[in-house]
Amino acid sequence: MTLPKGFGTGGGASSSDVSKMIGRRVEDMVGLITGAFVALWAGTWGGVAVACVYYPWAYPPPSAHFALTVLTIIEAIGYLFSVKVVTEGTSKAKTYNGLIAGVIAAIAIATLVTDCVFFG
Repeated sequence: MTLPKGFGTGGGASSSDVSKMIGRRVEDMVGLITGAFVALWAGTWGGVAVACVYYPWAYPPPSAHFALTVLTIIEAIGYLFSVKVVTEGTSKAKTYNGLIAGVIAAIAIATLVTDCVFFG
């Protein structure tokens, strides 16, 4: 196994070298993951809105409620696990709990408002 410069002694990788490398490059990408999650939800919202507005005979409002709610839950679980895996073992892990809760709560409120106002 070829290691980056500064890791390994004598041609082999010790467990401490490997543990230092894990998460090193992605632990600061929580903002990127959050932005991707919000963009993903906006794309889901847009797709459901277009389907409901332009094809109401094929995609009635009850289906739109269900689809948006279920897809939001699946996306939120994926976001939660992504951020938790990326920050696992770092000192920043607890500082992102508020961000995760805030983003998921904001998306949940936006989903509920959309279901009650737009598709209602």
